Amino acid sequence: MPTLTKLYTMQEASQHNTKDDCWIVIDGKVYDVTSYLDEHPGGDDVVLESTGNILANNESPKWPAANDLLEGKDATDDFEDAGHSKSAKELLQSFCIGELDTSSPIIPELEISSKREAVKYSEKLMDLTKQYWTIPVAIVGISV
Repeated sequence: MPTLTKLYTMQEASQHNTKDDCWIVIDGKVYDVTSYLDEHPGGDDVVLESTGNILANNESPKWPAANDLLEGKDATDDFEDAGHSKSAKELLQSFCIGELDTSSPIIPELEISSKREAVKYSEKLMDLTKQYWTIPVAIVGISV
């Protein structure tokens, strides 16, 4: 019989990105590691950075669009690249609070304009051109 676990979206997980409330997403599972931050051998900064919170130390943004990146981050690669031991992986399981909801897209879908809207845009452009034809003619007339 399957175990029922709570589902969280990446957006929900990304809201827990501080030292007082820290969730990470690894291999499609959501972990609340808040109580482990002080004990983490690599320091709490490493874990907080894995949440996608680049402002973990109350620093100024590292690049102009930094606030746009606070949407959450899958920490699987960071976790695997660190070379965690088997016991560390087993310890991680004790912090599991649910799974990542993969039915909702991580990136919102873009609205695609229809051909009809493109026709409306070109019609508006033509109307504006007809309205303001006198300005370019006056500029040419003055410059000659």
